[in-house]
Parts: sequence; C-alpha cells; structure tokens
Amino acid sequence: ENISDFSLNTTDCTQVVVPEEVFFTVAAAGILENLLILIAVVRNKNLHLPMYFFICSLAISDMLGSLYKTLENIFIILCKMGYLTRHGDFEKKLDDAMDSMFILSLLGSIFSLLAIAADRYITIFYALRYHSIMTLRRALLILAVIWTFCAGSSIAIALFSYEAATVIPFTILFPLMMFFILCLYVHMFLLARSHAKKIASLPTSTVHPRTNMKGAITLTIFLGVFLCCWAPFVLHILLARFCPHNPYCACYMSIFHVNGTLIMCNAIINPMIFAFRSPELRSTFKKMFYCSR
Repeated sequence: ENISDFSLNTTDCTQVVVPEEVFFTVAAAGILENLLILIAVVRNKNLHLPMYFFICSLAISDMLGSLYKTLENIFIILCKMGYLTRHGDFEKKLDDAMDSMFILSLLGSIFSLLAIAADRYITIFYALRYHSIMTLRRALLILAVIWTFCAGSSIAIALFSYEAATVIPFTILFPLMMFFILCLYVHMFLLARSHAKKIASLPTSTVHPRTNMKGAITLTIFLGVFLCCWAPFVLHILLARFCPHNPYCACYMSIFHVNGTLIMCNAIINPMIFAFRSPELRSTFKKMFYCSR
C-alpha cells in the first residue's frame, strides 16, 4: 500500500488495476482445467504412469496459484467493505497463509517441471531401461519428497519473508532451477537432433529429423511460457524488498495486478500446450463428456 502511494506521488506511472471480474474468471478457468486433468488421470487406469503423476503435480501447483489470487482478491474486497482490517492479528495470519500458498505454488511448479524434464530425458535416451529406472513407487516417492520440501520451505519463507536472508535464497532458487531445467532441455534437444540426423542418414530410414525433435520443442515452449508468466512476479518481489523507494522500481511495481494475472494465465495455458496434447488424455476427456451426457 505504501509502495503504491509512493509511486503515484513521485512518478508518472499510474497503478494498473485489473477488474475483479477478470481475476475471478481467469482463476476459475485455471482451476477447472487442471481439476479436469486430475479427474481424468484418476479415472483412467492407463494413465497411472509416472509421467502423468508428474503432470498432476504441476496441475495441483497451478490450482494453488489460481486459488491464491482468488483468495487474495476476496481478502481485498472484504477489506474495502470494512469487514476486515489490513493490520489486525487475524488478517496478518490470513495473509501469511496466503503467502505460504503462493510460495508453495511457485516451488511446486518449479520442482514439478524439473521432475517432468528428468522423466522426459530418461524416456528419450534410456527408453529400454525406463520402466526399471522410473517405477511407479519411485515416482510417488519423488513427489512425496518434493511436496514435503516445498511445504516446509513455503511456511518458513512466509514467516520470515521480511528478512533478507530469506528473500535472497528464495529469489536465487528461481533462476537457478530454471537455468538447470533449461540446460537439461537444451541437452535433450541437441541429442535428439543428433540422433535424428544419424537415423535420417541411413539408407533405409524414412524418419524425418523434425519428427524426432517434436517432443523437445514442445518442452522448450512449455518452459518458455512458465518463465514469461512467473518471472515478472518474482522480479516484483525482488524490487519490493531491495528498492521499494526507487522511482523506476515503483513504476514497475505499478503493474502488480498484471503480473498476478499472468500467473493465473499460466494455469490455463499449461493444460493446453502439454496435457491436452496427449492422445490418451484427449480420449479420456471424450469418454468423460460422453458418459456425463
């Protein structure tokens, strides 16, 4: 609130406000889409595979992000109506809980993306040993470790969010993990292209190199969308902590609502570019809709 007032008084940047109707519509669409994925995986036993469990983990993270922004806007509306105060003890605990949910969503998305990338890497380059390397039990153990770590970290970061020692590791973790995932994707892409060229050079080969790189390209686009949707909000956290009174920082922070909307848009885009591209999932969706009719 203080940052917003300061930015209006010292810069020409006015606060960009996104209507509540847009927030609730985008959030509801993201929650429903990802909930549809969870229901499809649960109902179809053919989808009880490590890859789809990792996709479900990402869907849960996206749902938490949309739910966080929905609760935050309800909290703001109640404050404007006078039912809640901004500095009460109950409101402070509620705010910490919502911040913890946001951090849990971000960390869950990052580590789910990492698990999906590792799973795709094993699938492409260790296809014959995939089922012995990535068993269902091992996948569930990985997810349990991921969500236990993310839950503990989100609570700790939310409680000590005003300490620089907490903010710095949190903000460093985001680019570090993204860089690691990006390196893994680039490595997959280069190896896939190299293998495709070798196969295409064989006299009896009828495989086009572009076909073999389709999966790597899809994963690269998927990571790019995640960065575009989440990076502006993480940058906002950094600026709010380290340069809240700088006019340029205050000007950037005037688009806070737009950055929040981008997070919720990521929850809508993810199922479209990744989960909905799966023929098995599409078939499950059709059966679900026909049965409901």
